[in-house]
Amino acid sequence: MDRLASFGNDPFDKPPCRGCSSYLAEPYIKCAECGPSPFLLCLQCFTRGFEYKKHQSDHRYEIMTSDFPVLEPGWTAQEEMALLEAVMDCGFGNWQDVAYQMRTKSKEECESHYMKNYINNPLFSSTLLSLRQAEESRTADSAIPFKPTDDPPRPTFDSVLSRDMAGYMPARADFMEEFDNYAEWDLKDIDFVDDDSDILHALKVSVVDIYHSRLKERQRRKKIIRDHGLINLRKFQILERCYPKEVQELYDVMRRFARVAGPIEHDKFIESHALEFELRREIRRLQEYRKAGIKSFCSAKVYERVKRVREDERRKRTMLCDVLQYIQDGRACQQWLSKQAAIDAGITPVVTTITMSGRRSAPPLNLTGLPGTEKLDEREKELCQVVRLVPGAYLEYKQALLNECRRQGGLRLAQARALIKIDVNKTRKIYDFLIKEGYINKA
Repeated sequence: MDRLASFGNDPFDKPPCRGCSSYLAEPYIKCAECGPSPFLLCLQCFTRGFEYKKHQSDHRYEIMTSDFPVLEPGWTAQEEMALLEAVMDCGFGNWQDVAYQMRTKSKEECESHYMKNYINNPLFSSTLLSLRQAEESRTADSAIPFKPTDDPPRPTFDSVLSRDMAGYMPARADFMEEFDNYAEWDLKDIDFVDDDSDILHALKVSVVDIYHSRLKERQRRKKIIRDHGLINLRKFQILERCYPKEVQELYDVMRRFARVAGPIEHDKFIESHALEFELRREIRRLQEYRKAGIKSFCSAKVYERVKRVREDERRKRTMLCDVLQYIQDGRACQQWLSKQAAIDAGITPVVTTITMSGRRSAPPLNLTGLPGTEKLDEREKELCQVVRLVPGAYLEYKQALLNECRRQGGLRLAQARALIKIDVNKTRKIYDFLIKEGYINKA
């Protein structure tokens, strides 16, 4: 008698009983001799000895149930499937809702079991690593090309975004002002007549040939723009920022050669240099380990930890220079001592500015544990700390400014202040930050 996993928690996912056509509930019976399609019976029909066509009541059978442990005692296979479905429905981290949907386990039990068996399980980790390596090897020869601009932005006429797009009209796939826009003027007065002399006829044909060559150059430039996806500048800038700073500088230098090669070849060239940069950085790190006499990665971890401690100690020593210039200022000395105590405690020191009048600016906001912090990058976290703005409010203000900029094709500071009813200095800092990072454009 075997115990096998069921089809799922939902009874409607299982085939009906072949005897009474009711939906099956665990445990139920599967005939081991009838096939290839499974012959399933509920317990009531099985006890009555139900027979149908080739199926006989004396056939060997299997009891189908998921009421047995899989990963650890106390958790049946049915509960494992219920946990995975609850995490998929409620989202990772919402353990209160997951426990409410499971009914049979508490919030702490769900979290500890999931983290232990599905996140920190070495077996699953090695499996995910092998899948990731297989995916990387599969895509190793392919670059990340600029996708052609299938649906670029459609800004209003004469807006900032429209000017940034060089007057491109998406509905016509054309520009408001073409390259060599007045090339047609040389043809407007040309008229071929029968009584033209041979020299005049040849001259007119030459002018037409020159016009054709200018049209080919115009078409070539438009093809380069479309193939490399240069219409949507926002998309282009986001892709460019994915590279390290050194690769971005190379990207900016090599952009002029993109017209020579196709988009795929050009992106492969940039990707290969990005890979070269990563390899060189890794080689320098390994050379540093070898120079320090390190021969194993376990020793390398210890070396990195000791190196960080040594750098922290060096930073503490250099901070003495900061206080020497304020040695006559008791308040400045107190600031330095507070910073030193924060570093000794292992926390980020709070930097305050001492003005000539003795007033101090407010310390940066501590974002630890605030909702929405995980959605910010490092520069956005620094902005929220400086302007003392909680991440949730910043994300709301940012989305409002992005929507208004997208609707208007650009945004002025006065419009931002009218849209965000907070301190005008904070609004200016948020506005300048979004302009600098390329999220919005000035009107």
